[in-house]
Amino acid sequence: MNTDNPKQDPLSVLGVIRRLEVGPVQLKPRVMTAPYRVTRDGEVHENELIYRFEEDVFVPGEPASINLASMMAAQVALNYGLFCDELVFHGWFDEHDRGFIEEMAQNTAREIFVKKFLEPNPFLRGPATELPPVKLESYLRANLVFPDEGQDKSSKDKKWTQGWKGQRNRHAVLSSGGKDSLLTFGLLRECGHDVHPIFINESGRHWFTALNAYRYFAANIRNTARVWTNSDRLFSWMLRHLPFVRKDFSRIRSDQYPIRLWTVAVFLFGALPILRKRGIARLLIGDEFDTTHKLSHRGISHYDGIYDQSRFFDNALTRYFHRKGWAISQFSILRPLSELLIQKILVERYPDLQNLQVSCHATHKEEDRVHPCGRCEKCRRILAMLVALEAEPSNCGYKQEQIASCLKNLPVKGINQESSGLQHLGFILKQKGLLTEGSIGTAKPRRRPEIMKLRFDPEKSPMEDIPVDLRESLYWLYLEHAAGSVKRKGRVWIDFDPLDDPAMTRPYPFESFGVRAGAPPSSPGDRSKSYLLRELTWPEAEKRLEEVDVALLPVGSIEQHGPHLPLDSDAFDAEHLAHKVAEKCSDPKPLVLPLIPYGVSYHHEGFSGTISISPDTLSQLVYEIGMGAARQGITKLLIINGHGGNSPALNFAAQMINRDAHIFTCVDTGETSDPDVDALAETPNDVHAGEIETSTTLAVRPDQVRMEKARTFIPQFSSRYLNFTSKRRVNWYAHTARISPEGVLGDPTKASRDKGRQIWDLMITNLVELVEDLKGLSLDEIYQRRY
Repeated sequence: MNTDNPKQDPLSVLGVIRRLEVGPVQLKPRVMTAPYRVTRDGEVHENELIYRFEEDVFVPGEPASINLASMMAAQVALNYGLFCDELVFHGWFDEHDRGFIEEMAQNTAREIFVKKFLEPNPFLRGPATELPPVKLESYLRANLVFPDEGQDKSSKDKKWTQGWKGQRNRHAVLSSGGKDSLLTFGLLRECGHDVHPIFINESGRHWFTALNAYRYFAANIRNTARVWTNSDRLFSWMLRHLPFVRKDFSRIRSDQYPIRLWTVAVFLFGALPILRKRGIARLLIGDEFDTTHKLSHRGISHYDGIYDQSRFFDNALTRYFHRKGWAISQFSILRPLSELLIQKILVERYPDLQNLQVSCHATHKEEDRVHPCGRCEKCRRILAMLVALEAEPSNCGYKQEQIASCLKNLPVKGINQESSGLQHLGFILKQKGLLTEGSIGTAKPRRRPEIMKLRFDPEKSPMEDIPVDLRESLYWLYLEHAAGSVKRKGRVWIDFDPLDDPAMTRPYPFESFGVRAGAPPSSPGDRSKSYLLRELTWPEAEKRLEEVDVALLPVGSIEQHGPHLPLDSDAFDAEHLAHKVAEKCSDPKPLVLPLIPYGVSYHHEGFSGTISISPDTLSQLVYEIGMGAARQGITKLLIINGHGGNSPALNFAAQMINRDAHIFTCVDTGETSDPDVDALAETPNDVHAGEIETSTTLAVRPDQVRMEKARTFIPQFSSRYLNFTSKRRVNWYAHTARISPEGVLGDPTKASRDKGRQIWDLMITNLVELVEDLKGLSLDEIYQRRY
């Protein structure tokens, strides 16, 4: 343990565990167990993590079951990377699992350092209460060890990384007795979706929070599921191995956990076997507007301790699922709503569900029902909102004396809520004469009308954060209870109509990808698996577009290519390249859109046969094709340009598609391969119908080359900045006939079929790598990496 150099390493006091080992898992059809072993001070202590299901979800000995169970077992351990020299994960983990575990262990170590050690924590004792705000690139102290690494490489026949199938119309709701999951269920049910409430039954008293709701759902709601886990007991056992945590931690009344912050994933991974068994493609978490925070505490950036409730977490989990080939998209439909608006909709629209609400973690049983304590911060918050909304708190178990006590304590003890929501809640209570003093804690009452409206913020709650098919029906329901909608413009909220906003049709960045990831491999003769859009019927296209969100659009030209090459050289080459790239890509292959054969070729009109269209025409045509592709679910469009003269028009079109459709759009006119291709060419200024283009044509259709008519013309210019192949060149434009009498710019006599094959291999390989990268990235991940 690294505890002997506190001056060099101020955080060494936290390194109290030599090794924490997890696994390997043991499986029965309805049970998963995994040993947890702590090595500390030369002693080994052992416990066991357990998950129990009410239906068969595992196949003992099946590699895919072992892999999923291994990931389930790992989640509790991610809370302790700040305290261990080694975290050892026994089991079957592929490269995606290992990457996910490392990323989340790093996130969690940073959050725990800030939220549990730099901020006040009543559970701590000793030197750990006085740690300095050390700035580190990573706060993960533990070395992550995967002893069975390589299992995925040596067991290809086991297919343990195979994808899962999932159906979009099936929605799992991670359920509890809280208002968020109750409202999420009610909304989806009313909209006519197939909903599966999944309750995670913790071994501790926290389960009491969900008990009223679970009993009702189990008796009345089809597809209700429960998963029992002893994770609460394991968390408490781990605390006894952390000497800086007070020994009497279980007696301290607090609304926070002593150490852990990676909790939601422990429940979420426990639900995954049910999603796999039932073919569910959507996993909904009940998180509202104010759970997505990126902050800085004393110079250390972090997520305010609620990373696992943020939309960043949803997106990270979805990316992980898709990389694994698991057809699951995770999101919350409540992100545009404040906590007060969520409570309002639940009270007004689903009173039967609101009666089940228990948001208190210090509950108790009376007869056959669980009741809230009426004293904690959560009770004060819920009671304040219910009273402000003129709802009846007794419906969910509060007594009159508890209501009076909570309202009396509001000014002194306050509540935890986003500042604007707290101000508006105080404003309502003061108007009703229910706020006995002038504030709730330190928050002064102030009218904040946006709190009762749908709020669309580009980071916290963008409209494209949920699938397109859910938006309209949900927004209609929300607007029956909200006071309108606003979107953020700078630091100001602007009123707008979401139902009439262009963002309504923007693609959800994960959905096609998510469903595609779990798609079965193509079978011989299955034409719906063709990567050529032109070959598909509309039902086949519909199926294909559910599996893929990457499209290739080849664009060429019809123009002179000297006396020895055909007029369609650029068009043929662009289409051939697109087809070969799609053919070489892994399943699901990108969709190839039909070729645009005409291009901007006015500069070649001095030679017969050239047919040119204007830059405006080409850019408008590509723009409309791109917008149409986006409406069909394409979120990544790669324009393969076979003619350099098209570049300005295509780049402009790509900008406009990105602006209006908010999808990834790029143009490749050889940029991914130019350095490699130039290295193969012997001729300077070889840019048109010369060594390179003649070689590529000889390689794929030699019958179209008239080599006996090939003539060399290597242009010479007055300035080196005008040379087409100079590294310091400027882009300039001229009519080709003014430079070359026969339209050739290069030396076609140096062309060869072998050289052409090398060039094609380079171009195809590099573009395949780009497409494979794009397939593995969400739009969110393309734009930036999260810490």
